[in-house]
Amino acid sequence: MSTAPLVTLTLWGVPPVAVPAAMLRMALDRLHLRRTPGLRFAKLLGTGDGRTFTVRDADPLHWGLLAVWDDEGGAARFGSGPTSRGWDRLARERLDVALRAIASRGRWSGRQPFGDPVPRRVDGPVAALTRARVRTSRTRTFWRSVPAVSRDLHSVPGLRLAVGIGEAPIGLQGTFSLWESSAPLVEFAHRRAAHTDVVARTAREGWYTEELFARFEVLDVTGTFQGRRPLPERVAP
Repeated sequence: MSTAPLVTLTLWGVPPVAVPAAMLRMALDRLHLRRTPGLRFAKLLGTGDGRTFTVRDADPLHWGLLAVWDDEGGAARFGSGPTSRGWDRLARERLDVALRAIASRGRWSGRQPFGDPVPRRVDGPVAALTRARVRTSRTRTFWRSVPAVSRDLHSVPGLRLAVGIGEAPIGLQGTFSLWESSAPLVEFAHRRAAHTDVVARTAREGWYTEELFARFEVLDVTGTFQGRRPLPERVAP
């Protein structure tokens, strides 16, 4: 794929009274998404704080949709369409992030959803997404490794948002993070011991049956998450 596709991440925050309705939408909207024109790939996501990746991290007040689009028109139509409006009726806040991949390695559900972009440098905000299917036999070992990395992640200057994401409470885990620029992301991923040690153990101990790591140029950010704006809106030049 010569040009990386448009990627959007939407996170809805709902009040406690709307949690049952949000869970119902998570079940029913899969069918709606299959019928959406211009949608190449989509995952409805639960969220959490990502500090242990166990069920106690789960945040029932925030739900997400990651989507990959043929073009901006398809994304715009969906954003004002019935599925999106249904979530908006439940939500008390919404965060929309528009992205384009600048590097992607691995697979998600057997696919390469973000294409195979040639890695490149960008100025301005960036995002990172990791997703893995954890081997059942390695789950406890994986869980024990997470807290140290999570504590270190949240101490890095330049991190603006970090959210645990997953298609299921256990076994299908990931993180999405927003950064002021590439420099602090590279510092965390490649130079800080907590993360580099886990990366080495991942390869050595075979924790995952499938994994994906991607970095993105941030094209636009609108709305709030947990009541705050993680980045200025319309960050793209």
